[in-house]
Amino acid sequence: MVLEIKKAVKCLDNGGIIIYPSDTLWAIGCDATNQSSIDKINKIKKRNKSMPFICLMNNYKMVEKYTNINQSTRDIINSQKGPTTVIYDKVKNLETFSKSIGIRIPSDIFCQNLLNAFDKPIISTSVNISGDSYPFYFKEINKVILDQVDYHVNLYLDKKLDKASRIIKIREDNSIKTIRS
Repeated sequence: MVLEIKKAVKCLDNGGIIIYPSDTLWAIGCDATNQSSIDKINKIKKRNKSMPFICLMNNYKMVEKYTNINQSTRDIINSQKGPTTVIYDKVKNLETFSKSIGIRIPSDIFCQNLLNAFDKPIISTSVNISGDSYPFYFKEINKVILDQVDYHVNLYLDKKLDKASRIIKIREDNSIKTIRS
């Protein structure tokens, strides 16, 4: 795992695009602070640029750097069962996201180690052409996509990853709006 993390971080540091096993699905990702890398993902996925992305972050300290999270929001997030993405309306220190941002702190050990080594948020979006079904296994990933990325993590290649995260939005009154359950 250590070698795969080093290779993935090197790729991300150089503006590359990776395919990796996330805590939910097989994902395509990049440095969330690099607009040109984000544009590459949109092109690879044939995705509308206005569609929002999810970012993985390693802990609340990183989340605080980019949003105005408070203790009640943390408590709500911690009360959720399973992988949960939270949409924040206000973004700071992240020019690649001007309106809102979806953030998830994964519990998966590989994702946590990758985020700790990279020390920046990573885009996490399903590795499919926009509108197509998600691949549950690495072998189901579209070859057209595989040919356009810079690196794919060689871990969990036979593992089924088939659970999209719950997506919630925490309103100003701390009520929850479920976007995807």
